Amino acid sequence: MVKKLNRRYVTTKTTKGRTYYYFRQGEKYIRLPDNPDSPEFDQEYWAIRSGKKQQQPKTTFDALIQSYYQSPIFTKKAAGTKKEYRRILELIREKNGKADFTKLRRRDVIAARDRYADTWSKANDMVALLSILAKHAIDLEWTTHNPASGVEKLTGGEYEPWPEAKLRAFERYCRDEKHEWELTAFMLGIGTGQRIGDIVCMEWSHYDGEFISVVQEKTKKRLWVACPEFLKTYLDALPRKGKFLITKSLSKGIAKKTIQERVLKIRRIIGAEKYVIHGWRYSAAVALAESGCSDSEIQAVTGHKTLDMVKKYRAQANQKRLSQSAQARRTRT
Repeated sequence: MVKKLNRRYVTTKTTKGRTYYYFRQGEKYIRLPDNPDSPEFDQEYWAIRSGKKQQQPKTTFDALIQSYYQSPIFTKKAAGTKKEYRRILELIREKNGKADFTKLRRRDVIAARDRYADTWSKANDMVALLSILAKHAIDLEWTTHNPASGVEKLTGGEYEPWPEAKLRAFERYCRDEKHEWELTAFMLGIGTGQRIGDIVCMEWSHYDGEFISVVQEKTKKRLWVACPEFLKTYLDALPRKGKFLITKSLSKGIAKKTIQERVLKIRRIIGAEKYVIHGWRYSAAVALAESGCSDSEIQAVTGHKTLDMVKKYRAQANQKRLSQSAQARRTRT
């Protein structure tokens, strides 16, 4: 559908509910900015009318994102990381493709973050990717500052171990409602201490009845993770419906985002929305620490690159144990 505006030579086209503005010259249509009340719209309109339409800047979001895709920094990243980056970058490109990146300001980054405040992880991803683009723009000598630097991220679910009651509630709900994908992800998460991105890639050929072989996407490190008895019992009883432990068809697994969304629904139902799926990894590490495992033993299971995080779990387990010992002394006294 095409209609004319009061402004001379300007018409609109409405496609699938979205309205686009054009400067019409005979049979030729020149796209105008989306907001007819903005200064950018007026500048573009009068530039075309006067025959002095400005050249498209070379420092656009579109050009920067394309350059970043071709950079070694991006091409060397893991396939899963590339996919996650592209998801946000294409969203940025869709809304800002022709805009000049060098005019991005801190307030714009904050506005982009707050636009997705209802989904805190997506909001934080937006800030992180804008910061990455800014660093690439600095490397290209387009700009000298990073407007996303220091922008506060939003808080949502906690990267903490799940309370025992919530772990049991999640497992019970999955079993009662026969949610096999979610239950399998849960059992593998608390059993192996691996990230959800690595869990969805686990194949039956990786499991030998005692160990699961994992090449961690983040560290590129190969691990042979021994399965605890509860996990072996679960996997041995799980029907083998395809190539992957969590399978969609004979040859296809489940996307990480699909599992995250399904788990979120259950978290809301059982009142565990504040605890994120990554907390299963922490739950596994803390359980190992509370069982008396050494830092090296915990690291051999979780595959943490350094011992810093492992020491955090050890400290948490020690504090809990010392608290119990102290209260026992108090009771005896």
